[in-house]
Amino acid sequence: MKLIESIRNINKIPELRQRILYALLLLFVYRLGSHITLPGVDAAAVASASPAHSNDLFGLFDLFVGGAFTRASIFSLGIMPYISASIIIQLLGAVTPYVQKLQKEGEEGRQRINQMTRYGTVVIAALQAWGVTVSLASPASFGRMVVPDPGWFFTLNAVVILTASTVFVMWLGERITERGIGNGISLIIMIGILAAFPQSLVAEFRSVSLGSKNWIVEIIILAMMAAIVAFVVVLTVGTRRIPVQHAKRVVGRKVYGGSTQYIPMRINTAGVMPIIFAQSIMFLPSTFISFFPENEMMQSLSGVFAYDSWWYALIFGTMIVFFTYFYTAIAFNPKEVADTMRRQGGFIPGVRPGKSTADFIDNILTRITLPGAISLALIAVLPTFLTKFANVTPGFAQFFGGTSLLIIVGVGLDTLQQIESHLLMRHYDGFMKTGKMRSRQKS
Repeated sequence: MKLIESIRNINKIPELRQRILYALLLLFVYRLGSHITLPGVDAAAVASASPAHSNDLFGLFDLFVGGAFTRASIFSLGIMPYISASIIIQLLGAVTPYVQKLQKEGEEGRQRINQMTRYGTVVIAALQAWGVTVSLASPASFGRMVVPDPGWFFTLNAVVILTASTVFVMWLGERITERGIGNGISLIIMIGILAAFPQSLVAEFRSVSLGSKNWIVEIIILAMMAAIVAFVVVLTVGTRRIPVQHAKRVVGRKVYGGSTQYIPMRINTAGVMPIIFAQSIMFLPSTFISFFPENEMMQSLSGVFAYDSWWYALIFGTMIVFFTYFYTAIAFNPKEVADTMRRQGGFIPGVRPGKSTADFIDNILTRITLPGAISLALIAVLPTFLTKFANVTPGFAQFFGGTSLLIIVGVGLDTLQQIESHLLMRHYDGFMKTGKMRSRQKS
């Protein structure tokens, strides 16, 4: 089989084998730390308690850290403070001249931005750690008291440990990127999400065995899941290529240019960020309402922002479309691309260089972003409809769409492409020889 042959080829390359084993070892360390309970927290009480946060902001947070928050572990914050700091720095790059200047300074500027991101991670981790200690000290978080002595010493101790643990997880991610395989930060998030898959799968099949659904319906649901995963793969790798012609230049006796290259414009340039932004905002009202369980007016509003309501799906989908265009505008600058092409002597056939080229690229980007935005919105609300109409368990429905599936597919494809490049450099066939990955097509 092709898969077995590819695995054998990986084993024939010592460097690639060591990189994969190194990445797996560090990921194992991360998962091991997510089961170590914070000092001062009653581990037995946490294990027997049922967390109250499932469909709110804390539930989303716990999804990304692989259940570490509901276990009150030392890795409760996971890598999320680093992600938050990276997003803030990236947004500042669109509005702050200083950060824009650093982005254009090459390697030195990138190191300065990485340093700023690390400092921001420590600050955000300390603030979030304080919020976690407040949540742990509240009986409403786990349905019972899990901290026997919630005094100032526990707060200080927990904040220091959680902040230091976040820095350690950030270090693990950087080491995986440098000495392992794939993007370490993304792999840490993906492994945290996948950690919930076996338990969710068991819960789904248990509901079938108890008679809630028959096997025919379950087979149809699994076939639908395979089709959705295939659609997400197509959405992730789909691109619109714009041809760029380079004029011929004669330097001495050599002729440069004259070739045709392409600008690959992704259908889903924004990736998973629109769903994360929209979901974070949509969870804020339900999280705020949960702080007022006795207020009748607040509880009457909870139905509008319920996870399985039509209003929730409509507002959520609309916000995803908006944030897709917003984040695409930040991540891809047509004017900068047009200026770079003009400096390098390139032009799009039939389009004048300069502003006309920028407008042409912006027009294409706007048109291809629309189907990508609508597809993201449909994928994001799909788990809600499956839970409501197909009687799929909420945990298993998360793997049919939304943030979980997009992250798993995106990180998985990126890691496979890196393994593929290592194999091809040593003249071995990779995993995607018969596929249509863009990295294997001729330009």
